[in-house]
Amino acid sequence: MSSLFQEQRKLRQQREVAIRRGVVAVLDIGTTKLACLILQFVPPPANDAGAAGVKMPHASAFRVIGVGTVQSHGVEFGDISAMDQAENAIRNAIQKAQKMAGQRVDHAIVCFSGGTPRSYGVEGVVEVANGEVVEQDIGNVLAHCDIPDFGEGREVVHALPVNFTLDHRTGLSDPRGQIGSQLAVDMHLLTVADTPIHNIIQCVRRCDLELSGIAVSSYTSGLSSLVEDEQELGAACVDLGGGATGISVFLKRQLIYADAVRLGGVHVTRDLSAGLHLRYDIAERLKTMHGGLVATGQDDRDVIELADPKAPPTDERRTITRSELIGIMRPRMEEILEDVRARLDAAGFDSLPSQRIVLTGGGSQTPGLETLAQHILGRQVRIGRPMRVHGLPQLATGPGFASAVGLALHISNPQDECWDFDIPADRMGAQRIRRAVRWFRDNW
Repeated sequence: MSSLFQEQRKLRQQREVAIRRGVVAVLDIGTTKLACLILQFVPPPANDAGAAGVKMPHASAFRVIGVGTVQSHGVEFGDISAMDQAENAIRNAIQKAQKMAGQRVDHAIVCFSGGTPRSYGVEGVVEVANGEVVEQDIGNVLAHCDIPDFGEGREVVHALPVNFTLDHRTGLSDPRGQIGSQLAVDMHLLTVADTPIHNIIQCVRRCDLELSGIAVSSYTSGLSSLVEDEQELGAACVDLGGGATGISVFLKRQLIYADAVRLGGVHVTRDLSAGLHLRYDIAERLKTMHGGLVATGQDDRDVIELADPKAPPTDERRTITRSELIGIMRPRMEEILEDVRARLDAAGFDSLPSQRIVLTGGGSQTPGLETLAQHILGRQVRIGRPMRVHGLPQLATGPGFASAVGLALHISNPQDECWDFDIPADRMGAQRIRRAVRWFRDNW
């Protein structure tokens, strides 16, 4: 974990440099859409300009000055599958955003939905050196966490200390300056496959950009879609994307679990294309214009013409009722929601004080999804839109921009991660520990 620790620390330093320069691009690499937001940051106070170390500013005001969206190419299941196509798509999105902003950007921070994320809950305990908790004590307790053996070919993208315990006082978010003798920490590790990360780094560099950070889309979607009460009391954000459905669970305003289902809106479109013998683009338009998940009596009489541009004008036009269309779309969406429910159950979601579920992402706009999700997931469900931020145009306020907006919020007000502290990385353990979220049931 030592090389990863150093690499993440370098990314933190580059991100700080980018913010101090004033302009940063955030890039959401999706299977069907690639979105870029250019952020302009307010310069930090003069007396903070020479701050040493890798610590990020606690909060940075920003406004969106450029937006660029293009159809994604070369991406499957949230991972880059064709480097040249993905590079061209990123260049086009960046160029559109730069044209709107009237400025060039050199630094980009990326979120993606692939990599098969897995969560681990780890814990560590140390004695406080001098009675008062200082940053060195926090570094020591993080270094004493028992890191699980998560296998070869995986990297940690987030290492979040989500709960500190000082003697018998738990639920502390920042124990620095407090008096005590024993300090313990619960830390959430989020790992992904390393190949998708390396491909993203390579692709961004080929676009003449400096990568200044990377995040998982399910995490950033939750930051922008969950309100404060939901993050505090416990809620799940389900980000229905094109190639994957991300899941993130928050409690006490901390990310405590994340996962993904490798199914999304693309698979619904493919079902329509195969079932109705239509071209993919026609099936996508049919889904967008007439799709739904809950049939009514009116849908049996609602006839839809299946346009085929290649068919001769004299040929008889094919038609389908909307209820038949729903009959093709619903089974796939039920499969996705059932997989989501299985992952939430395995994570211990039913032990949280509140169990609200928020649906976001482009797929959440399918009519009838809220009703179907409430039936399958068995909990209160709502459709979530990203938080409004200064300068964000109307076209970027829909659920499909939850990841990009959340990434902007993430870098403007970052949560401390283990590489923000002076940690002897070679002391990290390698013992297998219990599943993530379980310790929240015991300690909170």
